[in-house]
Amino acid sequence: MTPLPPDRLDAILVRHDIVTATLSAGSADSDTFVQLSRELSELDPVVAAIRAYRQAAENLAGVQAMIDEPGSDSEMRALAADEKPEAEAALEAAHRALQLMLLPKDAADEKSAILEVRAGTGGDEAALFAGDLFRMYAKYAESKGWKVDVISESEGAAGGFREVVAEVKGRGVFARLKFESGAHRVQRVPDTETQGRIHTSAATVAVLPEAEEVDIVINDADLKIDTMRAQGAGGQHVNKTESAIRITHMPSGIVVFVQEERSQHKNRARAMSLLRAKLFDAERSAKDSARAADRKAQVGSGDRSERIRTYNFPQARVTDHRINLTLYKLEEVLAGTALDELVDALVTEHQAELLAAEGMG
Repeated sequence: MTPLPPDRLDAILVRHDIVTATLSAGSADSDTFVQLSRELSELDPVVAAIRAYRQAAENLAGVQAMIDEPGSDSEMRALAADEKPEAEAALEAAHRALQLMLLPKDAADEKSAILEVRAGTGGDEAALFAGDLFRMYAKYAESKGWKVDVISESEGAAGGFREVVAEVKGRGVFARLKFESGAHRVQRVPDTETQGRIHTSAATVAVLPEAEEVDIVINDADLKIDTMRAQGAGGQHVNKTESAIRITHMPSGIVVFVQEERSQHKNRARAMSLLRAKLFDAERSAKDSARAADRKAQVGSGDRSERIRTYNFPQARVTDHRINLTLYKLEEVLAGTALDELVDALVTEHQAELLAAEGMG
């Protein structure tokens, strides 16, 4: 086992005591209170892991001392020798758990997310595939108890979506979905194909951490807000009310458009939420680029043009190219029930890369 630095562990325990005392005193302003509460929720499991690790180390030391004690009788030494493998295994498990706790944290992991799925090359087939992917994520979200709200959608001519954007609300959404960003490829025989030929089409997925107002400050003077009539499907109110909202963030050039709600006020709130997420993502990407060494520790580059996964219908297989994992469970993956197998493998690979980068692997 790689020794864990005691000074670092002590510093975490001291910080935990300071944050706890500050919150208990009730002297922090509202923003500081929110930030310290978040920090405490992150520190609590780490502190528990430190205490478990140190207790396991003490237990093993006690067992070893009993074995090494010349004055103890042979029966006690034999009993201690029998207990030693279990004590060693407990320390190994506590050490591994604490190692993972000490890895650099993505501050956005606990956040909800904005999910964007767009049809790529392949015409109608690409739009149908985008629809398949969105339903996969919606079913996966339902299995996790998350809530999915569509922000905007543009349906394909033959079904599916040319583009769909949704909020996925829940704790830890971004941590589970962030590795889904990239180009997804499908290989299948379209219903309209009379010769039985396999066609290849694609869709791109982007997963952005949802930003709160404390994460991103937006200056109203930087915004150009246009109201317009809703377009496309949507019922009787379409083209009768000026409910659709388009917001342009002039410094960045980012444009968001929302028309799902009848209420202009609700559409504006959703558009601002989407804009915050995009600005937050841009800020995170800039920081990631500046920290090239940290970037290498990510599973894949995160580039949304990078092909990350292939869904092959004739062979009923799904292959994730970043970790060379193939599952012959296409239906289960698209139903959301087997997606965790891919996500867990990606998270494990990510942790291994981080451990190696930190010299703890």
